[in-house]
Amino acid sequence: MAPYIFMERNGIHIIDLEKTLIRMDEAAAALRQIAKSGRKVLFVATKKQAKDIVAEKVGAVNMPYVTERWPGGMLTNFPTIRKAVKKMGSIDKMAIDGTFDNLSKREKLQITRQRAKLEKNLGSISDMTRQPSALFVVDVCKERIAVHEAKRLGIPVFAMVDTNSDPSDIDFVIPANDDAAKSISLVIEIMCQAIAEGLNERKAEKDKDNLQAEREELPEGAHKGKFTALDYKEEEKPEMKAEETEEKPEEIVAVEGEESTQEEK
Repeated sequence: MAPYIFMERNGIHIIDLEKTLIRMDEAAAALRQIAKSGRKVLFVATKKQAKDIVAEKVGAVNMPYVTERWPGGMLTNFPTIRKAVKKMGSIDKMAIDGTFDNLSKREKLQITRQRAKLEKNLGSISDMTRQPSALFVVDVCKERIAVHEAKRLGIPVFAMVDTNSDPSDIDFVIPANDDAAKSISLVIEIMCQAIAEGLNERKAEKDKDNLQAEREELPEGAHKGKFTALDYKEEEKPEMKAEETEEKPEEIVAVEGEESTQEEK
């Protein structure tokens, strides 16, 4: 962490905030692109100061997060984790279809406890159907297992790195105090804002593509449900022919009348 330390005073290392700002902007830009592509970012913060902050801010942008104990093998053994999540869904289905009511009191208690445990540990990642495209860690030392699994699978790691941590395994280092709640809240808020911007850009592009597809399906000359004069020409032609056919018998009668008068003369 020497490149990110500004100075040392009374045995305390002070982080260079200018470098923190630069690194934070780089990380935010990368997260924005990941969110814009429709991929997921997994946030990991199991320390007490960061649990509530991450649950509130990350949950607002619909990204998965882990605030309880990191379940070993969440990334390297992801199919097993998915089975546990499906188990939680099957328990919910039992409660809906009435199967849960047919169980004994003891079985109900066991299943309820199992459901509560699964919800506590895996409830925040229930929507994550595949491995995340990036990992954001608040404390590198505390979450070393998660970082090791991500590096083993080649998943990029974003992390808040304090002066007592090793940033060598981190792809996007954010030098910051990972013990202070205000510091954690500030960094997480900026990252979540970047993700929200990426999601909004993705939504805007989808709306634009859908609008373009709708315009291509409309007939020529039709715009926003309105038709030009050219669209009515084909409908006017048959009416004109009908008028002409109606006038022809009168002309024939007039000609026949003239011929008859001439013969009488």
